[in-house]
Amino acid sequence: METRVGLWIDHRKAILVTVKDGETAVTDIASNVEKDHRLAGGARSKTPYGPQDVASEHQLEERRMHQLNRFFADVEGHIQSAKQIYVMGPGEGKMEFVKHLRKSPVMKDRIAGIETCDKMTENQIVADVRAFYKLPARRRG
Repeated sequence: METRVGLWIDHRKAILVTVKDGETAVTDIASNVEKDHRLAGGARSKTPYGPQDVASEHQLEERRMHQLNRFFADVEGHIQSAKQIYVMGPGEGKMEFVKHLRKSPVMKDRIAGIETCDKMTENQIVADVRAFYKLPARRRG
């Protein structure tokens, strides 16, 4: 049977639910992306009316985008074998990841669905993925 993946993703972490032959496996992937933080500001010159050293917002944003791209590439590496991918999550993270996947000629046709959802527990994510792929709910042993 083919491998199907459900993915809850935001900028801080990804929870990957792999479904194969009716069995599910859950993997957590941390992003290690720095949080947004306030710039401290520039430094004043010692001479009157001299040049100022300006703190660059652009450099911080570029560094954050490179970290996000590395995180998305890491997640993409975990889902290479999937035939279908169901992406869910809050905010912009899921859409940025879908945009990242659509750049890949191999992965762009594998997106089965995209859904906006808030914070969820691991069990809720697994249940949502199983419902999306129309699989029976797991029995409690």
